Amino acid sequence: MAAMLLAHQGGWDEILFALSPLVVVAGLLALANRRANAAQAANRTANGTSVPGDIPPTPDASQR
Repeated sequence: MAAMLLAHQGGWDEILFALSPLVVVAGLLALANRRANAAQAANRTANGTSVPGDIPPTPDASQR
């Protein structure tokens, strides 16, 4: 009986079987990326380095 319920449901069940692993992998990649960015930011804070995108100050003419 259960096999009859899963077979030939008009295509929506096959779509779920294909998309489910993709959603899981995408979620795991997003989680890993978030953790890597947090670790990188914590490392920069601990080392006292600047954040990417910061514009370094330009030297004055008197400092040249």
